[in-house]
Amino acid sequence: MNIIRLLRPEHYTKNLFVFLPVFFSGRILDVQALLSGATAFAAFSLAASSVYCFNDIYDREADSAHPAKRNRPLASGAVSVKTAWAVAAACFLLSMAVVFCLFNGETRYALLAIVLSYYALNVAYSVWLKAFAIIDVVIVSVGFVLRVWAGGVAVGIQPSEWIVIMTFLLALFLAFAKRRDDVIRYENTGVSHRANTVRYNTEFMNQIITVIAAIVMVAYIMYTLSPDVIERLGSRYVYFTSVFVLMGITRYLQVTIVDSKSGSPEKILLRDRFIQCCIAGWIGTFLVIVYL
Repeated sequence: MNIIRLLRPEHYTKNLFVFLPVFFSGRILDVQALLSGATAFAAFSLAASSVYCFNDIYDREADSAHPAKRNRPLASGAVSVKTAWAVAAACFLLSMAVVFCLFNGETRYALLAIVLSYYALNVAYSVWLKAFAIIDVVIVSVGFVLRVWAGGVAVGIQPSEWIVIMTFLLALFLAFAKRRDDVIRYENTGVSHRANTVRYNTEFMNQIITVIAAIVMVAYIMYTLSPDVIERLGSRYVYFTSVFVLMGITRYLQVTIVDSKSGSPEKILLRDRFIQCCIAGWIGTFLVIVYL
């Protein structure tokens, strides 16, 4: 059980972004495309678990002083460092094996390059780059863009500029909202568990989160009204899905600013019924408009 906790499978929801190119291209009912996307999802999930192990090894002393992270397997001593290194290496090798064995040609090497870039970027983030305010959230957001690119490469779809832009903006919004939780804790206790937390404050976080949320909403509406999108999807009514996007982001703002519970986007996604209904409504409406 502790090994499973070390892998953080609840974070695999982030890797669902690999399916965005398939969904937005109108090929969600294509079995082969879904299988290719699922393979990329598996490769990214294994690589992510390896990164989580490395991060927990590197941060185990700092995590032991954190009110929530101290319960992690390494910080609590439930899993040894030696075991964590072994698990990290196994996950990384399995990730490479999935890509190398289940893809071929240019697709294989393009995916290897993307997954390795993701891995290198996140190792650099764990060791050094997360100490720099703003840069830290940008790196997290780039990781989501790499997931989208991986999904596109796996299926043979070129992700549109709109998908890349909206993915980056949405990830930036979620990352800043998550950082806000650390800022609130720092302002209440005077204890900083991140080196860059002192470079943020509540006023800044509220403003930047609100601004990015507004940009995400406008970008999505512009996407649904784009002539290229209307032509590619064969429908003028994609803008109807904007209702659920606006509601979902507004709800997330409420959870972040009013409830101050944005520390774990994964838990919000898995537990908040309002946001789940918004996502279901968005997917359902999109499916009806585009696929029926």
